[in-house]
Amino acid sequence: MISWDDFEKIDMRCGTIIEVRDFPKAKKPAYQLTIDFGSLGMKHSSAQVTVHYTKETLLNKQVVAVVNFPVKQIGNFFSECLILGIYDENNNVVLLQPERLTRNGMKVG
Repeated sequence: MISWDDFEKIDMRCGTIIEVRDFPKAKKPAYQLTIDFGSLGMKHSSAQVTVHYTKETLLNKQVVAVVNFPVKQIGNFFSECLILGIYDENNNVVLLQPERLTRNGMKVG
């Protein structure tokens, strides 16, 4: 069990994917994403979501991400946030999204 104080340390925000690139150097198939978090600015993330999403379907999609993890180097790429999703029955990621359009950078609570 974690405390409420522990949960409040996790900074989850809504952002819009504005750029999607292939990530050929990733060990598992992935995309390199640039996400607009409004007043928090742009952040990059690597996401293993190639099974359910194409580059075209990801572009302009709103997602939920943890934005206060330390930067993680994945090959030659620096991931600055963790996009959240649910593992399906085959262990492939289905992205979490706001139920309706929201302003980039809005906090999850």
